Amino acid sequence: MTAMKPFRFGVALSLAADRRDWIEQCRTAEAIGFDTIAVIDHLGKPAPIPALMLAAEHTSRPRIGTYVLDATYYHPTLLARDLNTMNQLTDGRLEVGIAPGRPSATREHLAELGMPYPTGVERADALEHAVKEVRRQLTGSLPPLLIGGRGDRALRLAAKHADIIAITGSASSRYGKVGLPAFAGASVVAERVAFARAALGPRLEQIELNNEIPVVIVTRDRRAALAKLQDFAPDVPQDELGDVLGFLVGTPEQIADKLRHNRERYGFSYVTVLEGGVSGGMRAMAPVIEMLR
Repeated sequence: MTAMKPFRFGVALSLAADRRDWIEQCRTAEAIGFDTIAVIDHLGKPAPIPALMLAAEHTSRPRIGTYVLDATYYHPTLLARDLNTMNQLTDGRLEVGIAPGRPSATREHLAELGMPYPTGVERADALEHAVKEVRRQLTGSLPPLLIGGRGDRALRLAAKHADIIAITGSASSRYGKVGLPAFAGASVVAERVAFARAALGPRLEQIELNNEIPVVIVTRDRRAALAKLQDFAPDVPQDELGDVLGFLVGTPEQIADKLRHNRERYGFSYVTVLEGGVSGGMRAMAPVIEMLR
């Protein structure tokens, strides 16, 4: 086991009523202590680049990040231009996150929009091409690169090029479900972490491991709250739901203990909470972040 890295916390925002609401969310995230303010890349949600520029204008400390760009949406040369400009205009605060993507709309809806519904192989091809070209074309102060995924090909690519590897906790990489995937048990994630570590070789000490957290529920009745999450992890036995890495459920002390365990057991020192997902995780994390600083 390598030396444990200090915790970093990110929040991925996805909803805003208007400009004022978006600014307030970003300022709240900074005040709570999040290290990164990120924007997801789903159709029907705010566009990442303009939303992040507004976030940067109204905060000063956190990095701003894409969590994560869908590689199938972009021409790599134009994307590199946008990223270079963002990094320059935010004084080097950008963190670039990119992944093969998963459906944010049905096949029929994408067809209506004139957009493809790529296969798993096509998504992996798009990710590899985008990563290589963006790396080649980024200039100046290079932003950290986060690559997300769970399949062998994505993790090998991340092991070669990424500064941060986000290992998703989904039960399957099959492309065919819109929205949140089904979540896997701890043993599945442990195997994926082991694969990534082996692929990293001597680079292991140089990278961070990131874990996506879609559920944060602060409660004293942990068992009852976990039971309500069974549908999100249908293949996980009920008595093992508490071990699902993406579920932070319990008192702030219990949640902090679980994150310490996840860092020691798997190496996940960088935690990104999804705001507006299954739960409102940003504010719920405030006491946890304070405990872990």
